[in-house]
Amino acid sequence: MHLLSLVSLAQTSPPPQQPGIGSMLIPFICIGIIFYFLILRPQKQQQKKLAEMVGALKTGDKVVTTGGLHGIIANVKDGATLLLKVDDGCRIEVDKAAIATIKKE
Repeated sequence: MHLLSLVSLAQTSPPPQQPGIGSMLIPFICIGIIFYFLILRPQKQQQKKLAEMVGALKTGDKVVTTGGLHGIIANVKDGATLLLKVDDGCRIEVDKAAIATIKKE
């Protein structure tokens, strides 16, 4: 008789509680914050720095393009292009957005 009363008590116990929506969202919010500070924010800062650098280009700067061309700026045009002197008689017109770095020599 004692065993039957224990079985009946086990069958009548309430089911386990489901986790609330708040406790399920907290890990996703934390991952989002970490993602922002480790990936998005530094990338935005780097893009801002590159935009400032490209805006300050002037004739005579030594630059490297995203395609790997090394040259000296011969002329900065009004639009979004500039003339890049690659060799003695060779000048190439490139977009300002194609400038990857400015060499400091």
